[in-house]
Amino acid sequence: MAKPTYAVNGPAIVAQAPCRADLAGGTMDLWPLYLFHNGAMTLNFAVNILTTCRVTPLKGRGIHLRSLDTGREESFESFDEVNARKKFKLPIAGRLLQFFAPKEGALIETDSESPAGAGISGSSALMIATTAALARFTNRHLTLEQMRVIAQNVEAQIIEVPTGCQDYYPALYGGVSAIRLDADGIHREAIPIVPEEIESRFVLAYTGAPRKSGINNWEVFKAHINGDKRVFRNFERIADIATSMHKALVAGQWDDVARLLREEWKLRRSNAPGITTPLIDKLISAAAKNGGHAAKVCGAGGGGCVIFLVEKGAASRVATAIGDAGARVLPLQVARDGLRLPPVSM
Repeated sequence: MAKPTYAVNGPAIVAQAPCRADLAGGTMDLWPLYLFHNGAMTLNFAVNILTTCRVTPLKGRGIHLRSLDTGREESFESFDEVNARKKFKLPIAGRLLQFFAPKEGALIETDSESPAGAGISGSSALMIATTAALARFTNRHLTLEQMRVIAQNVEAQIIEVPTGCQDYYPALYGGVSAIRLDADGIHREAIPIVPEEIESRFVLAYTGAPRKSGINNWEVFKAHINGDKRVFRNFERIADIATSMHKALVAGQWDDVARLLREEWKLRRSNAPGITTPLIDKLISAAAKNGGHAAKVCGAGGGGCVIFLVEKGAASRVATAIGDAGARVLPLQVARDGLRLPPVSM
């Protein structure tokens, strides 16, 4: 079936943002959990698995949405029809369109290299790419932090549970990040690690079993807010682990990083047993027999991706072992840059 043609009314705006792998402190970034744990932070790094949003101005008032990776499409006669809609086949583009309220027609095309439900924050990265492209299209001049706030709040509206802040910073900045969660706000700082050091020591694999984003985090969130003392104590330790891991990363003390990664994974399994699966346990065991030092699920868990810290020189051996055990190994390259958006032409 031939794709429809559109009357283009100007050059396309293309924005790209990378996904991420999280190392420590996840779930702490849900407001207000971090306010109850002094020194809370999360650690992650951007991976060169990209999300893209292309906005093409069109003549007339029609709005057309297309997801290249999922094959889904929606069309509307005007923005008024978009604004009246409660549910979308393509909720990221649809809800952000409602926020930015364009005054002219457009074709919005999105694409993601991340597998569905992978836990590497593909949806959050796409939120950033789409926010940036639509801001440019509607002549909204936003700082990176303003984009983060909009993307995070609209994503919460979409998934209908609280969203953490950490996923948007790798998409915005790239590199390796420490995100400090303080009473006076959120502060991102780059961790000075040579990207090749990360690339030689980590393996990323997809289990092929996506889980609805946010569910595990929401259960833990509710337990914390409801005063579960065991969960509170675990989060106190998770906060301490993130602080210690930050110091170990900066100092290049990889044995300590591995020990802390293992400890955090143990605590997370205690907080939410559904975070792991028989396949994930099998993969971690296979990696350990071939040079794997530590592992954890990415994101909320229950499926999706697992990140493995391996002894230097063992990455390809571990990748083969976990591939044979049933996972799909994904390319792991640190994204040196975050959000990519062409400069405004004068």
